[in-house]
Amino acid sequence: MVARQPPPRTAPRAKPRAGVPAQANGSLPHSPPVPALDAADADWLARYLQHIRVEKRLAPRTQALYATHLQGLAQRCAAEGLGWASVRPAHARRWAAQLRGAGRQPRGIALVLSCWRGFFTWLGRQGVLSAHPLQAVRAPKAAQPLPKALDVHDALRLAAHLPQPPTAAHSTHAGSACPPVPATPDDWAALQTHCLVELLYGSGLRIGEALGLDVRPSAAALGWVDAQAGEVQVLGKGGKRRTVPVGRPALQALAQWLAARQRAWPAATEAALFVGARGGRLTPQVARRQLQALAASAGLAGRVHPHMLRHSFASHVLQSSADLRAVQELLGHASITSTQIYTRLDFQHLSRAYEAAHPRARKSGHGT
Repeated sequence: MVARQPPPRTAPRAKPRAGVPAQANGSLPHSPPVPALDAADADWLARYLQHIRVEKRLAPRTQALYATHLQGLAQRCAAEGLGWASVRPAHARRWAAQLRGAGRQPRGIALVLSCWRGFFTWLGRQGVLSAHPLQAVRAPKAAQPLPKALDVHDALRLAAHLPQPPTAAHSTHAGSACPPVPATPDDWAALQTHCLVELLYGSGLRIGEALGLDVRPSAAALGWVDAQAGEVQVLGKGGKRRTVPVGRPALQALAQWLAARQRAWPAATEAALFVGARGGRLTPQVARRQLQALAASAGLAGRVHPHMLRHSFASHVLQSSADLRAVQELLGHASITSTQIYTRLDFQHLSRAYEAAHPRARKSGHGT
């Protein structure tokens, strides 16, 4: 008598997730393929991305944002079987409503629509469209937050501050009247951050403009500091060059940093003015961390980021000169509208001065 063999054991059947239908064999379905545009529309998208890179020369981060938002647009169009010429305002409004429903804030939706609008405007110039589908589509209204700027006292304290070296920190007794000892000249990281802060606040540079500076001028350089002329040449947004004055404190900080840089890397071939620990060009992420550490060391409360120094530069120049056009040129704004937001900061400054000084101001307990 032959013993009956037990049936082979099989793996337990997978249970389908809620809302996901199982296939006929009981297994979970594969993820649906992402819809794709047809070849002609995909080619127009690739050509536009090349256009903003080569002809408009947008910043790399801006190019990445355009690519991300336009790929999202392409997926929406492909999912509904639409080509670029078939998109209508009703589609754009529905997609904008979907973005809002997904939790995106009004300012983020405005950025997405701006990317889409620029693309469709370009398609119209190429003769692909007969009507612009986003011409009358607007993002939800958003509050206009004021740019965050340091007051003059805090900005000057940060710009003049150098962190204490460990030896000085241990030798300083609590309650001593002696001022903090600045970092030694060999502390290259502190001197570099000090120089970067002086350029960000003293000349109103964007962090990307500052980190794009080279030690010496050249045909390949995006920018450099001309210490003799007391000015910095930068390549701003849209590939536009501008010249900005550099103050004496920034030039002194630059000279100290260049000397420390030479001592740290005597045989360095890196052209970048600001470098990381390994000698390559300093990245924005590392620069932000160094600035925040410097601000904490200087005793400033709250988060301090590089663009806050640019805002502080613009606000303080406007408070002193009231010359909006000059601030526009110094910042490299293409439109005066971008600069006008600093007039609101200036008004806040004037309001505080009025409240503190005028006898008819609405002071607490003394108002009229």
